[in-house]
Amino acid sequence: MSKSIIEKYVLPTALKIAGQKHVLSVRDGIILNMPFMLIGSFFLIFAYLPVPGYGQMMTNLFGPTWQEKVLYPVKATYDIMALISAFGIAYRLAEKYRTIDPLTAGAVSLVAFVMTIPQHIMFTPAAGGAAQLVKGVMPMGQIGSQGLFVAIIIALLSTEIYRFIHNRNLVIRMPEGVPPAVAKSFLALIPGFCVLAVVLALRLLVEATPFGDINTMITDLVGIPMSHVGGSLPGMIISVLLIGILWMLGLHGDTIVLVFIRPVWLSNMSENLEAFQNGLPIPHIITQQFYDLWIAPGGTGALLGLVIFMLIRSRSAQMKQLGKIAAPGSLFNISEPMVFGIPIVMNPYLVVPFILTPVVLVIVSYIAMTTGLVAKPAGIALPFTTPIVVSGYLATGGHISGSILQIVNLGISLVMYYPFFRIWDNLKYREEQASKSQKEATVTPVTEQITS
Repeated sequence: MSKSIIEKYVLPTALKIAGQKHVLSVRDGIILNMPFMLIGSFFLIFAYLPVPGYGQMMTNLFGPTWQEKVLYPVKATYDIMALISAFGIAYRLAEKYRTIDPLTAGAVSLVAFVMTIPQHIMFTPAAGGAAQLVKGVMPMGQIGSQGLFVAIIIALLSTEIYRFIHNRNLVIRMPEGVPPAVAKSFLALIPGFCVLAVVLALRLLVEATPFGDINTMITDLVGIPMSHVGGSLPGMIISVLLIGILWMLGLHGDTIVLVFIRPVWLSNMSENLEAFQNGLPIPHIITQQFYDLWIAPGGTGALLGLVIFMLIRSRSAQMKQLGKIAAPGSLFNISEPMVFGIPIVMNPYLVVPFILTPVVLVIVSYIAMTTGLVAKPAGIALPFTTPIVVSGYLATGGHISGSILQIVNLGISLVMYYPFFRIWDNLKYREEQASKSQKEATVTPVTEQITS
């Protein structure tokens, strides 16, 4: 009964979400930030390399401002997250529609997003005095992680308006012989004008409300509720439960679930980085690194423990061979060879540890960081493929406690998986022995017949 309900109701809904154009576009557009953030992280590690005497040596060699200069690439990569996302999401959505030019749609979205940002800030002199309004400047916070929710909404809205106008042929078409680049520019005039007119009307409407600007309104109405869900312990537990359940159904749970909460994690990561750079207490525990580096050793489901047992404790030749194949990927936190090789998908023998192990790791890791036993993630973006121990040390800004927690979590995954592994391994071993006996029984009469 439960299986039929899942197949009838849950699976079709999950498949629709997994293939929904807007969901995929948000995922792919935000991922456009990742290479730049990884580049910025390399410079960040270089600026705060946790080696005794390193800072003093660099100061002696390059002067007292060396660290500030090394951090230039960090500010150029981390602090424009929303700008890149506004372009990337619109580009990917237009790409999926195939009827409009992705590059033009991305550019229109970028312009529309910039138009939502107030071009002024309040400046308080360092010597004291009243705050002054400075015009003609753009608040860096709103083009970084703080503006990510606005960037997502504007990118989707602008592309849909652009497509609506374009598909009704309300465009300026140039005669044949005009260079394609010029023709595309004229095609974008009317759709682009309509997009900016709508966004302008929205901005003027919001400015007439107590919110004051679109970023504040989106943050209050969307960002704050999402931060309570995506940035809290209960929210994190629900997220990893959903991820595990969807993977068991054969769907990419990370893709479906994380698209909704990744903006919160990236925003938390940015705030952690700012605190780390200024020597302040790290405010957030739950970030992208918290999930990637502490909750998923070996990939989704914390499968590294299972791979270790397959390598050293398998009686089944099939499991041992699969362990050898999956080991390199699991070492770098890639779980697909295991998920589809054992398979984990629709496997009643491994469903319990696959879903519950991440939940236990979330609780243990959260408590360890809340109590101060383990340093919190410092906002340093590391590739999810960074092996454990190394990643825990680097992600916490050079605290060995991060590595120790990863080792503890690996031990927990070993304990959680072992009884279920034994059941599955014995089952496969008996199947292999039965198959071997059947082959021997088939070969023996043939041999006797040849002999006689």
